[in-house]
Amino acid sequence: MTFLGVVMTWVLTWCGLKATVTMFNWQQYRHIEAPGWKLSWAWETKEIIWSMLGAQTTVQGDCSNFRTNPLPHCCDKRPVVIDLLPSAPQSMKVSNCCTGGVLPSFGQDPDNALAAFQITVGLAGNTNTTVKLPQNFTLSTPYGSGYTCSPAFKVEKSKFADADGRRFTEAFMTWNVTCSYSQALSMGARSCCVSFSAFYNDTIVPCPECSCACKPENTTAPAVVGYPTSPGVNQQICIDPRTKYEDLPALSSGGTSPPPPPSAPDLLYCTRDMCPVKVHWHVKTNYKEYWRVKITITNRDFSANFTNWNLVLKHPNFNNFTEAFSFKYKALNPYGPYSNDSAMFWGVKYYNEYLLQAGPDGNVQTDLLFKKNADFTLSNGWAFPDRVYFNGDMCVLPSPQDFPSLPSSSPSLNARLSLLLVVVVCVGSSLMVLI
Repeated sequence: MTFLGVVMTWVLTWCGLKATVTMFNWQQYRHIEAPGWKLSWAWETKEIIWSMLGAQTTVQGDCSNFRTNPLPHCCDKRPVVIDLLPSAPQSMKVSNCCTGGVLPSFGQDPDNALAAFQITVGLAGNTNTTVKLPQNFTLSTPYGSGYTCSPAFKVEKSKFADADGRRFTEAFMTWNVTCSYSQALSMGARSCCVSFSAFYNDTIVPCPECSCACKPENTTAPAVVGYPTSPGVNQQICIDPRTKYEDLPALSSGGTSPPPPPSAPDLLYCTRDMCPVKVHWHVKTNYKEYWRVKITITNRDFSANFTNWNLVLKHPNFNNFTEAFSFKYKALNPYGPYSNDSAMFWGVKYYNEYLLQAGPDGNVQTDLLFKKNADFTLSNGWAFPDRVYFNGDMCVLPSPQDFPSLPSSSPSLNARLSLLLVVVVCVGSSLMVLI
């Protein structure tokens, strides 16, 4: 279930000296969360960035060869660009900028799936043959890179209409870059898992063991919770799930615990699956014409909130889906308007759009109501989803043989029921004879 990617368009004016760069997230359900995107490329020759609006580079670089005032904004051979914060001065902003790098997906929030900034380039050419396209584009996000970007390629020049719409001018040059996402390239590990339960079975099927990572041998005690200090050591630290929430270091110390270093692993509850996010699917009720499911999404990560989260579910009965009681809903219709087995859900604004960090409030939930179709059955795991995605990442599901099963009938119970039925029939016949 892949939907395009992030498409960047560079529109050059002033003979290659000024460019407006737009980034549109065409993905249906994968967005970029805070602290946001980072965009980088390599200049082909000796270009520098004189100034920027709507974004900035992370470093200025070595501009010692220039005697100008002010100095260039960035002299790096490979600049790294980040979005401005919403609090940036108005004089530094352009349209569709300054969200702190947050870029919603097209499927969830199409009106805001666009980011833009302006850049003034120096030491560049001024003809079609001397202007060199940047190379080796990379797009990074808070949870790793995951994106592979194409080389820049020229497209039809952008055109601009005058105020009265009767005259058009065109850009000096326009090129595109497309960045596609691969979960395998992101962090090398899963980020979510799924557990199952049903009203007809007392068993709760947990997330598969080691779904995202394996539980550390030594559980870190609350009093000594910390972060790995040795560089290059991928040490996983977790919290004993029996620890009371109010006894966690960040809370018991009044929130004075030092923040984790940028390279530190997420601080999670110790679980058999070690996934930051767990999705639980519970088959809740079986009505005459409908059936009902309860969905609970739990954040077990103490170091991250999820803003504008989304959940994608794949199940054959979404063609007859009726209602989500506290989530927003959109049919994905991967096979066209006549058949649907996939749906995207996300939070209601100002109610549950944020999935908070691990703790008493670190979960969101809703009920889903389906109208039964001809294929409806509670047998053979049909009532459970085929695939689950959280924020665009595929979650690990239990094996089909572990799904909650219908209770099997006991032979002795069947025999007793048959004997009782015979007795009732015989007594009824005798009464009829007497009457």
